[in-house]
Amino acid sequence: MISIASAMQQDAIKELLENYNEDGLSYSFKEKQGIKLIFTTTGEDAEAAAKKAKELIKAQPWGSVLYFQAAAV
Repeated sequence: MISIASAMQQDAIKELLENYNEDGLSYSFKEKQGIKLIFTTTGEDAEAAAKKAKELIKAQPWGSVLYFQAAAV
């Protein structure tokens, strides 16, 4: 599992990650805890999944200026 902590663009982050499915890695929204969004992943390495999620978010037009944290849970 991974967590994405962001006060803004939460709906966009959920949509982005739930629609990603490449190289055997996909994300499924589990729950919201305050400003944290918790996702389960199909990848075995949670650290790699968190790193990929961060890359995906940063690649978005709104993601390059967004303050957020991605971490393995």
